[in-house]
Amino acid sequence: MTDIDVMERWEADEARVRAGLAAPGTATAAQVAGLSGMQVFEAIFAGALPQPPIGDSMDFLPIHMAPGEAVFQGRPGRRYYNPLGTVHGGWFATLLDSAVGCAVHAALPAGRGYTTLELKVNMVRALTDDVALVRAEGKVIHLGRQVATAEGRIVGPDGKLYAHASTTCLVFEVPARGKA
Repeated sequence: MTDIDVMERWEADEARVRAGLAAPGTATAAQVAGLSGMQVFEAIFAGALPQPPIGDSMDFLPIHMAPGEAVFQGRPGRRYYNPLGTVHGGWFATLLDSAVGCAVHAALPAGRGYTTLELKVNMVRALTDDVALVRAEGKVIHLGRQVATAEGRIVGPDGKLYAHASTTCLVFEVPARGKA
């Protein structure tokens, strides 16, 4: 498959996902109560829950979720440039944190939540808007009762690696609605 073929497929994936998403917003505790991580993502993809606003402000969106896996697609535009004329490391980190964190979330049963305890990012290649789209792919390595680890990478349509990351997440019980 050529770079152009991959780019066309990625563009089609983005159009398909965007067509089903609701406007950015924040789901309420009542809306997600009793849902597994995968059920939350299925509701987001179906437009029943709003897409998180971070993707709107950072120009990325979820493309695919499966238990223990998450794929996000982003557009590294000039508005994310640092003074050196390349995409700021914070954009890489935010995209990767979303991919690895959501990989963990997609593996969680109802009544369980997570938060990032640690994120390590290695940027191995500069990124500019010459690369129109990138994908961040996250995958769970370990899912325990209290701790989960995952790894992720940002790749371009030509398969080039731009960054990779690892995370450690705290897994916890979400209090039942109405309880502190």
